[in-house]
Amino acid sequence: MASTVEPTSASGARPGSAPSAESASPRRRPPTPYLLILPALILLSIVLLWPIVQMVWYSLTSFTTRNLLPNQPGPSWNDFAHYRQLLTDPVFWTILRNTVVVCVLMVGITMVLGTLVGLLLHKLPKWFSGFVALGMMLAWATPALSASLVFRWLFLPERGLVNVMLDRMPDWLVGGGWLEYNWFLEPGSLFSILITVIVWQSFPFVAVSVLAGLKSIPHELYEAARMDGAGAWKAFWNVTFPMLRPLFALLLVLQIIWDLRVFTQLYVLANSFQNKDVYLLSYYIYQQGFSASPANYGMGSAIAVVMTVMILAVTAYYLRIMIRQGETR
Repeated sequence: MASTVEPTSASGARPGSAPSAESASPRRRPPTPYLLILPALILLSIVLLWPIVQMVWYSLTSFTTRNLLPNQPGPSWNDFAHYRQLLTDPVFWTILRNTVVVCVLMVGITMVLGTLVGLLLHKLPKWFSGFVALGMMLAWATPALSASLVFRWLFLPERGLVNVMLDRMPDWLVGGGWLEYNWFLEPGSLFSILITVIVWQSFPFVAVSVLAGLKSIPHELYEAARMDGAGAWKAFWNVTFPMLRPLFALLLVLQIIWDLRVFTQLYVLANSFQNKDVYLLSYYIYQQGFSASPANYGMGSAIAVVMTVMILAVTAYYLRIMIRQGETR
């Protein structure tokens, strides 16, 4: 008489039998991946998060240079006195307004000029486009201190190249008295030079990034746009901009963050801290925290917290846009 064998599952249990406790329990993942990234998380917390915590703590205390001396009491808690002082200080609001206006001009000019240069490089032959891009990246890689010194020399009174050239032009064209004109005393002229320095150093990065993005757009899309009768502007607005929208958003956020933190260029052009009319937030932080007499670390930290919140707000807005557009996948 032939015997029948009941089929069994891959785990060895019969189909009709109840699952064992071992097979019914969810399979636990080993903690190895988390242990591998734990040293990096600890290092990032020490390098990034701890300075931010210290900055916020200092902004809520009366921390000065006296607290650094031995046998001196620690900084006293002053609640939100520094923030209340900032909100009622007209000088702070003037500096904040100057920072926003100058940042908007720097970012706007950099983005527009960089995009135009990127479109131009895309039309040039490949070898010539690479040569020009390499030359522009040399300007982007120039140290901020070196670039600022060169532009300061160009606009120096009496011996600067710009002053000498303007002075030799006809008076009916540019007026007279340019040889002794000091560009670094008034906010309008100083900020104009500052914007020129920043744009000169920043637009090559935008141009090369846009050029790389244009290389990834299929040529068939432009051919279809031309067949529909679209000109250069409509092709850019209906093809190039939608395809490169994430790239433009990223470049915009990076430029805002970088331009809000401009310090070296302004320090060199303004020649230290002599005129409060030309202060920006990054400049004001250093002046309050290190250059003032006595140095007030608490106030400098409070201003730094305000600027950090501005940068975080811009970053959060960018992430919100990217999430809504599904670009974070």
